[in-house]
Amino acid sequence: MSAPDSTTNLLMENKTLNQKTLLIFAPLLILTGIAGFVLPEQYSLMSGAAPYNLFHIFFGTIGLSVTMTNSDLLASSFNLGFGLIDLYQVLASVVGLTPIQYFHWTYADDVLHVLIGFALVIIGGYGLMRIWNGYATDQS
Repeated sequence: MSAPDSTTNLLMENKTLNQKTLLIFAPLLILTGIAGFVLPEQYSLMSGAAPYNLFHIFFGTIGLSVTMTNSDLLASSFNLGFGLIDLYQVLASVVGLTPIQYFHWTYADDVLHVLIGFALVIIGGYGLMRIWNGYATDQS
């Protein structure tokens, strides 16, 4: 039983809030994109559009790459930026802006984008504020 705990501790040891958030969030993005291709549309609450799934896989991969740099600045920037993208997606879905014609968002997508978007903007913004005020430095 101690092996999984020690592995988790090593992964999360000496990580900032933004790095920990991204270590959890990036694989979830990739899994979400893969699930969109695997689950039949009638069983999914979320959009199953191929461009939308590729978007999740692409940004999840970028997020995982950022975690490998061990940079709080990059993790905070990614979280803030992706949070803003999530919030834009809600606006685009509601108002009918691009890429609505490719992503085919559902109400469930909108709700998750609001919740995750605000959380990432707050967490990413907090990390950047700490860095700019000299409270945190890169973990490299």
